[in-house]
Amino acid sequence: MRLLFICGRNRRRSPTAEALFDGVGGLEACSAGLNADANVPLTADLIEWADVVFVMEAAQRAKLSRTFAEHLRGKRVVCLNIPDRFAFMDPKLVRLLRQRVPCSV
Repeated sequence: MRLLFICGRNRRRSPTAEALFDGVGGLEACSAGLNADANVPLTADLIEWADVVFVMEAAQRAKLSRTFAEHLRGKRVVCLNIPDRFAFMDPKLVRLLRQRVPCSV
C-alpha cells in the first residue's frame, strides 16, 4: 500500500510521517507540501501514485480538493488533525502519527 502524507511546506509533519511509515509492514510512504515553497511540492503524479492520501489539517484538505480535484477521484483522503507546532521527529508528533494513522490503512 502506498501512503502520501501532505502538509504545508513538507518540512516537519509530513516528512516525519514518511520516515515513520515507509518500509514498515510492506507500506510505501512519500510526503509533499501544498505551499509553493514546499521542500517537495505536491504534484498530480504523487496523488495518482498514492492509495491513501493523508493531510494534517482540514484547511489543507480543502486546498487539496480545490487544487487537485480531478486527481482525487476514487482516492481515500484522511485528515489527521495535527497542528503545525512540532519539530521534525518530535516525540509528541511521532506519538500522534502512530495513534492517528490507521493500522489497517
